[in-house]
Amino acid sequence: MFNSEKKLDDGFIATASPETLGRTTLGQAPTGKQYVNLETSLQVGGKVGGHFVMGHVDGVGQMVGSVQTATSWEMEFTAPDTIARYIVPKGSIAINGISLTVAEYNQELCQFKVAVIPLTYVDTNLRYLAPGSWVNLEGDILGKYVEKFLSVGNSAMPLANGKDEVNPAFLAEHGYL
Repeated sequence: MFNSEKKLDDGFIATASPETLGRTTLGQAPTGKQYVNLETSLQVGGKVGGHFVMGHVDGVGQMVGSVQTATSWEMEFTAPDTIARYIVPKGSIAINGISLTVAEYNQELCQFKVAVIPLTYVDTNLRYLAPGSWVNLEGDILGKYVEKFLSVGNSAMPLANGKDEVNPAFLAEHGYL
């Protein structure tokens, strides 16, 4: 069995697959020290706060800048088109595994802004970012499923009653109208 994982006094060493190197900051040229946020996973039946972060990085973006305000840090990032299509104002995005709300989104520039409260800023690796820093981005899973459903069409996924489309008659029959 191949195992190169190793604990150190101040960190650890782990193996990364080609897929991981291709989609995450681990495959980018380092811009200084790299920090990783680690959290335990949600327990079945546990309280859900924020959005579902799967831990599956979709791609890499870059920090454009950060401005400290009286109550938060306003941080701006770029995103590749493959992730930008899931970004909506007041929607969710994970940056380095941290669930955040999109405050603003500029579709033409594929740039978005988040406001980070002091507790999140201090307790995560966001405080170490500088303009040009690479970040791991994960789009909201709901957007991915909606996109998949719309691209396949709902006829490819028959409904429980054997009908193959959602229409006003189907909704009325099931108490939605």
